[in-house]
Amino acid sequence: QVQLVESGGGLVQAGGSLRLSCAASGRTISSYAMGWFRQAPGKEREFVAAISWSGGNIYYADSVKGRFTISRENAKNTMFLQMNSLKPEDTAVYYCAALDSPFHKPGARYDYWGQGTQVTVSS
Repeated sequence: QVQLVESGGGLVQAGGSLRLSCAASGRTISSYAMGWFRQAPGKEREFVAAISWSGGNIYYADSVKGRFTISRENAKNTMFLQMNSLKPEDTAVYYCAALDSPFHKPGARYDYWGQGTQVTVSS
């Protein structure tokens, strides 16, 4: 089992930045693909970004491309999401997730999920 805990969310003005962290425990995540997802009020959860086990393959949703950067430090069992140029439409609960596979695949059903961290962007 993998336990995931997100941190770093908060309230920020449009144009600002936040850095989310996802700390894993229970098992090393070095062989897992990792991803960030978000869910805004009244909307379905959506994919934000994913990173392969080594960091060599990275994927972004079009809505965040060029503004968000996903990264990981396997030695610290941690993943990050640097979010710049934030917009009000980025407001959501952000979840980190682990896939029991080295590589992300579109539509993959992730195996482990954190509880989420709230990101609110004011206009």
